Amino acid sequence: MATAGVPQRFCRCACFCSENLYVARYGLHILRSRGCVTPKDFQQLLEELEQEVERRKRLGQESAARKALIASSYHPARPEIYNSLQDVALAPEFLAAAEYSALPGADLKGLLQRLETVSEEKRIYRMPVFTAPFCQALLEELEHFEQSDMPKGRPNTMNNYGVLLHELGLDEPLVTPLRERFLQPLMALLYPDCGGGWLDSHRAFVVKYAPGQDRELGCHYDNAELTINVSLGKVFTGGALYFGGLFQAPSALASPLEVEHVVGQGVLHRGGQLHGARPLGTGERWNLIVWLRASAVRNRLCPMCCRKPDLVDDEGFGDGFTREEPPTVDVCVMT
Repeated sequence: MATAGVPQRFCRCACFCSENLYVARYGLHILRSRGCVTPKDFQQLLEELEQEVERRKRLGQESAARKALIASSYHPARPEIYNSLQDVALAPEFLAAAEYSALPGADLKGLLQRLETVSEEKRIYRMPVFTAPFCQALLEELEHFEQSDMPKGRPNTMNNYGVLLHELGLDEPLVTPLRERFLQPLMALLYPDCGGGWLDSHRAFVVKYAPGQDRELGCHYDNAELTINVSLGKVFTGGALYFGGLFQAPSALASPLEVEHVVGQGVLHRGGQLHGARPLGTGERWNLIVWLRASAVRNRLCPMCCRKPDLVDDEGFGDGFTREEPPTVDVCVMT
């Protein structure tokens, strides 16, 4: 298991600024291994790719600057959200499943009786995570921040609207205890072959879908060993998630599985599972996404370039890589 409270220096893989570049014009990531192989291929997209590379190089420093400004100048609407995570914010079912998972004799069979199996084949699960009052309070805070004049970073390379939780100051009080106290014991039983018991960092953000803004999300896989996607609200139609197979598999998008959002509930899946979001129909949809990372797994193989990572020091949790020698962990296999 990962050890809480031990400071580590996290890194990113150099491929973040050289490969797997998202090109909005085509709604996909350009990879040398997926057809964009010749100088002519890259020349056609050079201007857009160069802009994306430069943006990525600046991300760490710009994010740190935004976080410092927000910490010194932002006045929250719901300051209680910034207190350390309390059990009262969590759904009873989630608390019970996490408590069971931490017991010495806990096993996968017992845990599966405490959550919903969405797909046994794809190993996708769902369960209540937050209470309705906490979802409402968090949404009120996020909307207050959105309407403020504070600087805001994009959640990721594909979403344009949302909030990076570490910039808002919610990593330490909310996401880190959620990962260390509750998600890690759950994931250790659900995904032991994907580093579920060795989670030592994360990237957490909220995405927003609304008319005139982002309405859908193209097919992709996450830069994470494991992911939890929690629906926060509001009232909306459409926007269902869809899942294919693991990105390494042939015909990975054949017969995708659709999963509807349920407010307060989280969908758990492997980061390498191809997925996307169908178009929003009406209303607004806000989701909390936590990419859960295990350096013991990714230090051996970067999930984005599928090679041993070329490490570059980064701010905060970086992309979850460390320079430490990883322990022996069975890497997630295609099943």
